[in-house]
Amino acid sequence: MLSHLYIKNFTLIDVLDIELRPGFSVITGETGAGKSIVLGAIGLLLGQRADLKAIKQGADKCVIEAHFDLSRYDLQPFFEENDIEYDAADTIVRRELTASGKSRAFINDVPVALSVLKELGEQLVDVHSQHQNLLLNKQDFQLEVVDILAADRDALVAYQQLFADYQSLQRKLETLKEEIEQNRQNVDFLQFQYDELSNARLVSGEQEELEQRSDTMTHSEDIKKALYEADNALSGEQNGVVASLRQSLQALRGIERVYPQALELADRMDSTYIELKDVAQEISAKLEETDFDPAELDMVNQRLDKIYDLEKKYRVETIDDLLAIQQELEEKLGKMENSDEALAELQQQLDSMQKVIGEKAQVLTTLRQQAAGQIEKEMQERLVTLGMPNVRFKVKMATVPFGRNGQDKVLFLFSANTSTALQPVSQVASGGEIARVMLALKAMISGAVKLPTIVFDEIDTGVSGKIAEQMAAIMYEMGQHGRQVISITHLPQIAAQGSTHYKVYKEETEQGTTSHMLLLTDEQRVSEIAQMLSGTNISDAAIENAKQLMGKI
Repeated sequence: MLSHLYIKNFTLIDVLDIELRPGFSVITGETGAGKSIVLGAIGLLLGQRADLKAIKQGADKCVIEAHFDLSRYDLQPFFEENDIEYDAADTIVRRELTASGKSRAFINDVPVALSVLKELGEQLVDVHSQHQNLLLNKQDFQLEVVDILAADRDALVAYQQLFADYQSLQRKLETLKEEIEQNRQNVDFLQFQYDELSNARLVSGEQEELEQRSDTMTHSEDIKKALYEADNALSGEQNGVVASLRQSLQALRGIERVYPQALELADRMDSTYIELKDVAQEISAKLEETDFDPAELDMVNQRLDKIYDLEKKYRVETIDDLLAIQQELEEKLGKMENSDEALAELQQQLDSMQKVIGEKAQVLTTLRQQAAGQIEKEMQERLVTLGMPNVRFKVKMATVPFGRNGQDKVLFLFSANTSTALQPVSQVASGGEIARVMLALKAMISGAVKLPTIVFDEIDTGVSGKIAEQMAAIMYEMGQHGRQVISITHLPQIAAQGSTHYKVYKEETEQGTTSHMLLLTDEQRVSEIAQMLSGTNISDAAIENAKQLMGKI
């Protein structure tokens, strides 16, 4: 429950620092006094988007902070999942806006993303404003109400998980059908491409080898000339380096006995002679091997041209890329050959899963049908006490194709009197009737959902007198058992039933208009309710009437 609210520099509020209490509380004040400002501040704490215009003029920063007592609610898993320290007795939620455009959110002083703040806010406070009455136009909301009362969450989650798998399998089947159809239309072309690549008998690394051979043969004359000149220089009969080196070596060997220094020189020259002789022999061999064959060069270049044409055609740069395309084509053609079997297998899986989904959907339907009877009975009872003695309320269920929430369509039918046929509630109920229907629904839901705080923003629009007293009684009932219900109201009948009463008012100062929120004493409450009854001039009769409404007499 919301135990403390602190607001600073928000719209018309300089500083608001107030304790809030459990049970049924009311907030009153003249139109424009700032009740919506307080509600807007709470909305920011629940993760709503911030408007920098909300920062009080002249201020650098706006701070909104709330303390919650969560000791009666099992919210520890949320804090563990988001790595936030958990303090059940005093959870602090804070939102800060700066004039420079920054917005920051904190939970127990831990910075959090706005999405995390919103996720927690949805579990802390339910704000019901007039526009929420429009939810009665939405069948999703009506189904959600039935699900809450049916307590079918586990069954719904199990169904939704299976349905997600079912949809995935459906998409897979549709994709396969489209792929097969597309391939069948292009089968001749795909086969031609595969045959073209397959018949080319491509080999990885072949292109590099052929390019080297082509380059070598193209320059064979230059190569042969260079080899001949090298061979002649080394092994030529006249002035050949090898022969001259041999003669020099023999000369040095001849003087080794009489000139010992020649021994070392001869040894060094000997190793050089052996290496150079080996090089000369290899050059001579390559000279004999090197020969220009125009036919072989033409064959190599033709093969390269074939490879280049294929690479250009398929927009790739290597033979490996062409081989990958060939493999892909082979797989596509293989799939087409086995397409009927693959389709039949997927369809069989889908049929089997559909049977299981049907069983799980039926579990949901049964739970919802049971809840529908409970809802009809309870809504009938609650609406009768809210001034509709001849009311009829029915939960109409119809079967629809499988969807994320099962195969049930829910529609709330309503009639305020016996002479009018049941029609969708959003189409036939007046504004005041819709307000009462929504209050009855909220009261029913609050018994099934442990939501710490519920705020009603002028849900009493379109009602008065005895009906307003009955609405207040329902809200008071909702506020029992540790729950907190806050009603922003203009009706004295509702204000008088609050266990706690706050007043929002404006004050004109030298700095401008400011809004304040005050916890009223019993005496102040009597005056406030009397003013709501009679206006500015409070009469004795209004005072007495206020006391009667408050049960003081």
